[in-house]
Amino acid sequence: MPATKAYATMDAKSPLGPYEITRRDPGPAEINIEILYCGVCHSDLHMVRNEWGQSTYPLVPGHEIVGRVVAAGSAVTKFKAGDVAAVGVIMDSCRRCEPCGRGEEHFCREGATLTYGAKDRIDGSTTMGGYSSNYVVHERFAHTVPANLNLAAAAPLLCAGITTYSPLRHWNVGPGMKVGIVGLGGLGHMGLKFAHSFGAHAVQLTTSLKKKDDAIKLGADEVVLSTDPDAMQRHAGSFDFILDTASAPHALDPYLSLLKQDATMCLVGLPEKPPSVNVFSLITKRASVAGSMIGGMIETQQMLDYCGQHGITSEVEVIPIQQVNEAFERMLKQDVKYRFVIDMSSLK
Repeated sequence: MPATKAYATMDAKSPLGPYEITRRDPGPAEINIEILYCGVCHSDLHMVRNEWGQSTYPLVPGHEIVGRVVAAGSAVTKFKAGDVAAVGVIMDSCRRCEPCGRGEEHFCREGATLTYGAKDRIDGSTTMGGYSSNYVVHERFAHTVPANLNLAAAAPLLCAGITTYSPLRHWNVGPGMKVGIVGLGGLGHMGLKFAHSFGAHAVQLTTSLKKKDDAIKLGADEVVLSTDPDAMQRHAGSFDFILDTASAPHALDPYLSLLKQDATMCLVGLPEKPPSVNVFSLITKRASVAGSMIGGMIETQQMLDYCGQHGITSEVEVIPIQQVNEAFERMLKQDVKYRFVIDMSSLK
């Protein structure tokens, strides 16, 4: 296959820049996707700068991929050339263990293969992500995209969307429930949209009332300033579920005080420093602190189909790839509403 254009970084201190990689030809059950759009996730920044200590270089980020199939192997049944296809955080798994058998490949006992920065199970090479002109993947790990969705705005659904949809579904969020969303960024705004769409009484918990109007437009029934002790006290012991999407270090106890007996607070953000919890915040009401990450292939497709049925996409700012380093800096300043998406035609 001809060389693939990409944007990569050579080490943790260098910016992303033009690079060429080689993709293998698609196997019998694989498809080759010409990438149209790729979302910019905060984890891309963590990986580029090796803030989790697991990055290998050269590194091509990107795991919110939407594109068009340009080639399909002889055994492919789900796609044909010309179809729109999407790829998320993982591109393979062992496909044999119990979680894989349930369609929860992200919990693969052997460890799922990440879309970038991981060892490819097929040829042992390092996976290179969606900041590139094409991607080759087994059809099991690619998804169909409802035709009514804007493709650029659909790209973040492959990470931010499923990351928030999955826990809200797992804890059966729906009518009659009071649900809090901590943080109103790339993850939080999707969590708010889903909680509202599922029929819950959605409450945006924020450190800045500057976001109040936006939160209401996105589906919040109420907005609570989490730094105001009196405002928080008025909601003490009243939440059935809280989804914490914040990536900045923050205390959990003020939010745990909002939970009802036997209620749950689920963490999906990835702060650099692990949070601490006062045990009394849990034992006095049998409360739970839980975690969740993305979703399996079945659930991810269900999420995309749901978004198609209800017209749900991410709020995005589309950029050329030449602005991706600037986008990283703006992301750190929370200067985006609410997700950057790269128009990959700019790579040409």
